[in-house]
Amino acid sequence: MLAPIVFGVAVILLWQGLVTGLAIKAFILPAPFAIGAEFAANLPNVADGMLITGRNSLIGLLIGAVLGILLAIISALTRVFDEMAAPVVAALSVVPIVALAPVLYTMFGAGAETARQLVAALAVFVPVYFNTLKGLRQVRPVHRDLMRAYAASSWQATRVVTLPTALPFVFTGLRIASSLAVISALIAEYFGGPVGGLGKSITSAASSSNYGLAWAYVLGSILLGLLFYCAALAVEKLVTRRSGG
Repeated sequence: MLAPIVFGVAVILLWQGLVTGLAIKAFILPAPFAIGAEFAANLPNVADGMLITGRNSLIGLLIGAVLGILLAIISALTRVFDEMAAPVVAALSVVPIVALAPVLYTMFGAGAETARQLVAALAVFVPVYFNTLKGLRQVRPVHRDLMRAYAASSWQATRVVTLPTALPFVFTGLRIASSLAVISALIAEYFGGPVGGLGKSITSAASSSNYGLAWAYVLGSILLGLLFYCAALAVEKLVTRRSGG
């Protein structure tokens, strides 16, 4: 735990020293102390932006995760559905957010948060689906044979054997998706939608040449991403402990 803190402090001090010693202009790279000062001075605004982006990210995370897990279960149980879904999910995995966000704003209106939430949901869905499906296919044949011997239904076998086996893979997907939800929501904010959110605030501050403030919002984005990732880790540990893993 101490090593990352020491490394982080060393990076900040080196960054500050380089900016000061080389007289780097703020529009190229502000000093970390200046960013910290802007962050503290504008904490209410940064917090508001984190709340808006965080809400959109959370909604997208929940929608994408639920759909990803459910469709992965169906794919694992139904070969025909798996063959149909594979190319669709592969295509979704390469859809560029920069192209998707403006289209969704046109569909749902520039004043709605729906487009941002759907962009986040799409970014979450793909890693959750693939990791869950991989986990569902890790069940040993002997365990499947045992469930057949007990005349268990497909759903009973999935609930008792397959899902517990897949759980580590599910949480791997969720850890990846937790950060992607924040990143995708931020990117979606750059391309329109209602005023508010960290992405919109970064754009606004940078366009007015207030680079220290723009980086303060970037710092807020980093903290939000870390919060989501740590929350995913905490949920994983809680579920694993309760399931006896």
